[in-house]
Amino acid sequence: MGVLAFIAAESREFSGLLARATQVRRLDLDVAFGRCFELHGHAALAAANGPGPELAGKALDVVRGMYELEAVISIGYCGAVDPVLRPNDIVVGARVNGNPARLPSTTRDHVSGVVFSSDRVVVSAREKQDLRQTGAIAVEMEAAGLAARAERWCIPFYCVRVVTDTAAESLPLDFNACRASDGRFSRSRIIMAALRRPGVLFPELMKLDRRCRTASEALGDFVADCRF
Repeated sequence: MGVLAFIAAESREFSGLLARATQVRRLDLDVAFGRCFELHGHAALAAANGPGPELAGKALDVVRGMYELEAVISIGYCGAVDPVLRPNDIVVGARVNGNPARLPSTTRDHVSGVVFSSDRVVVSAREKQDLRQTGAIAVEMEAAGLAARAERWCIPFYCVRVVTDTAAESLPLDFNACRASDGRFSRSRIIMAALRRPGVLFPELMKLDRRCRTASEALGDFVADCRF
């Protein structure tokens, strides 16, 4: 029996899941964040390596070089494209761009549909409205890089996401301009950008941070109930 590989962009996207897992241990991998754990008695690992398909794909390459994989699960935050979705809603991808995704077995509420995977942060509500024309219900950044590999390797692929911003909301910053040369988000660039309008942007960033915290909890509750 292989290992369930959960891949995300940031370590905080795993906080809810790891709080509900057992036997959590630090994992020595050539990625930004790695943990191994047990979920319902099943061997699993969590790896985060930054945003976007390239960094996520590199994380999965590292993991596959060390483990036999039973399934690849792309998890983390997403932006709503369907206007009915609210913060903390769970989105399960039935397709990611052109790649099919499997649906986990669960009794918990969720919405299933097409997830658009972008290589950049979709910042504005207008961009989300345009993406709605593709039939997508949500947008994220890593799943396409993982889905393509999983399909090539004939490994089951899942995409489970939690909404942090609605279709009508724009993000407070252009986070694409806050990425370092390696593609990861730069905390110093985010702070410097926020300092241009601190009275407006710092409260908005704090609001987004609170959303992310509660979203991680909702995601952990859902994934811990799933069977992959």
